[in-house]
Amino acid sequence: MQGKMRHYFWGVHTARGFFSLYESNLQDVDEVVVIKGSLRVIKSKILETIAKEYAAKGHEVECIHCASDNNALDGVIIPALKTAFTVNDLDHTGRTKVINSDPILNLSRLIEKDIRRMYVQNINRIIQKAHRSFKRGLEIHDGLEEIYINSMDFHRADKLTGNLVQEIIGRKRNPGKKGRTKHRFFGASTPRGVVDYIPDLTEDVKKRYLIKGRAGTGKSTLLKKVAHFSEEAGFDVEMYHCGFDPHSIDMVIIRELGICLFDSTDPHEYFPEQEEDQIIDLYTETVMPETDEKYAVAINELTKLYKSYMKQGITYLKEAKTVNDQFERSILNEAENLNVKDIYDICREVLEKQGES
Repeated sequence: MQGKMRHYFWGVHTARGFFSLYESNLQDVDEVVVIKGSLRVIKSKILETIAKEYAAKGHEVECIHCASDNNALDGVIIPALKTAFTVNDLDHTGRTKVINSDPILNLSRLIEKDIRRMYVQNINRIIQKAHRSFKRGLEIHDGLEEIYINSMDFHRADKLTGNLVQEIIGRKRNPGKKGRTKHRFFGASTPRGVVDYIPDLTEDVKKRYLIKGRAGTGKSTLLKKVAHFSEEAGFDVEMYHCGFDPHSIDMVIIRELGICLFDSTDPHEYFPEQEEDQIIDLYTETVMPETDEKYAVAINELTKLYKSYMKQGITYLKEAKTVNDQFERSILNEAENLNVKDIYDICREVLEKQGES
């Protein structure tokens, strides 16, 4: 039977710079295989092959995408084997094996360090421009939030949150078990625009709460409280941070309860599709009536300006990817008899040692 492949990010480009949540997802991992090398396309191909093979064997596989190119992978975790493969240098307390793809594929002779350094520096400069654009966008977005915060009924918001926690958790407990939280991103700003994996991550969740609202209406606060009480009750939580402002939370999944809650507003707006999907509209429930109408001009101007900086940041990410692709093509055009199977065979040896034949 084909195993489930779950897709997410563990490091993204945000208004607060590049923000990583690597370590949180390695809580159950005993061994990490770090695949080094100069070419992202080669490292990603190895990870894709590993993911597909072990999913075909019936394993659940976690595919961690690269925010600089969401079609590429940064990591693969096979939970049942307690093994992770990644292109990132991770701070991991378990066993770590490093595999360098350049010498194995005989690419070292084609890569001049000075030229590669020049490309890397250029890419980093462009990405820093993207981060600055996102940061400016967040500053404008804060102004948008202020409009709604000043129009909030916080008593009603607290009551709604308390009722929802009671509905989801109530007296449910997981005795003898301490709940744990894994921090991730379900989406990111990428060279191809804003992408998310909400449908993939929630397709087998029975009950989904689609949280609607406006900026500053308490969506993240609600999600954080549900996550807190779920963990306190002994349930494991997947907490998905906002790819724009990682200090905010955009989705919480408690798989043991078959429950998911997520911020269902632009740029990841969804509508009920599954039988038990339920909308919770915080604007309707907690904000003074006609706030949208009262501040329509300011809201429209701030929204347009905020989105313009987001679009500008994504343009920079696209430019950085173009530079990286140019460098990689120049190396691949000179490479002869390239066979990534050489590296993959080494990776498979690690898995076999974990008890997989």
